[in-house]
Amino acid sequence: MATETLTINEAAETTGWSPRMLRYIESIGLVVPGRSPSGYRLFGAAELQRLRTLRELMHDHAVALGEVGFAMRLRSKATLADAVDAWLQARPERPDGTTAADWLKREQAKHMRLLALAAPLTDEPMENA
Repeated sequence: MATETLTINEAAETTGWSPRMLRYIESIGLVVPGRSPSGYRLFGAAELQRLRTLRELMHDHAVALGEVGFAMRLRSKATLADAVDAWLQARPERPDGTTAADWLKREQAKHMRLLALAAPLTDEPMENA
């Protein structure tokens, strides 16, 4: 192993991130270390700098790791960015001829159908409403 790189455990000790967090940071694409021929993660100066500045970014702007990952996805996936922009700009409107109570019931029913569809994906049981 080259002396100018650190293993994941050495990088964790140096940076204050746990090995588990370093794996998570890699999985969301924020810092991707090189690999040894046998597949071990190797953190060089560039990766250590990215980890340090990532921590500073999170601290200075009070954002979470997942938020930084999402921001990166927004920059790399135009369809996601467009969908988020459209959602942020959209204003809810009650359909013509619908009472407020009926609109609420319709939206609740849509929400419950969506939760029922999502439940198998999360393996969490649905609560009866």
